[in-house]
Amino acid sequence: MSPILVLAEKEFRDGLRNKWVAGATLLLAALAFALTFLGSSPAGLVEAKPLAVTVVSISSLTIFLIPLIALLIGYDAIVGESERGCLLLMLTYPVSRGQIMLGKFLGHATILTVATLVGYGAAGLAAAMTGNADAESWRAFSALLGSSVLLGLAFLALAYLASVLVAERSTAAGLAVGLWLIFVIVYDLALMGLLVASKGGVGADVFPALLLLNPADAYRLFNLTAFENVRQISGMGGLAASAHFSPTILLTALLGWIVIPLATAIAVFQRREA
Repeated sequence: MSPILVLAEKEFRDGLRNKWVAGATLLLAALAFALTFLGSSPAGLVEAKPLAVTVVSISSLTIFLIPLIALLIGYDAIVGESERGCLLLMLTYPVSRGQIMLGKFLGHATILTVATLVGYGAAGLAAAMTGNADAESWRAFSALLGSSVLLGLAFLALAYLASVLVAERSTAAGLAVGLWLIFVIVYDLALMGLLVASKGGVGADVFPALLLLNPADAYRLFNLTAFENVRQISGMGGLAASAHFSPTILLTALLGWIVIPLATAIAVFQRREA
């Protein structure tokens, strides 16, 4: 078996024994289940499909929770092994540093994917129980599941990059929290401040492009603008019209946020002392 798959299997098994991972999965399931039943309640005068409302609600939830879970899973992937002395032991085996990085990432990615699909699968189960969802809403929900996995992998790649840039787990943990604050909270506040300070002077072409520099914003744009029924509820129609980003471009941006940080982390790890 490939060393990458061996390492991935080890990380996945360790993750299955981790009570924290199980707790995160249950938390996602409970919140998604609750949001689905809330979304199935009457929506006043707005003719909205309950599952479409659920997609909007879970999208907002995902932007806060999934990145945090991914960062906490991966921040000590390398630096933690180094502090425990396990990294030196692994390097004595016929396995390259790139294979170590890819194997560990694949294992953690599988854990995160399973947690996301199982957790949010509860929302699909609740929607099926209510029996009030059209085909387009199901397509939007399926896209939500896939893009939520991509968002998690993007932040997992950032966590790996943080893990190879520092020498102590505590520093990596602080950097992971800082990344979460920057991308999830500070970045959008900074963009709003830029718009206010420039009195709307930021060009219509510049502002949407700035959104692609944040994986959380690319995720938000994809899920809230890709489908008409969701776009009507989310109130993102105006931004969707000005951004001119197709779903393919937004998904490509998310993939870029996985590949570039991970490739950078591998390059740094190649030159790092164990």
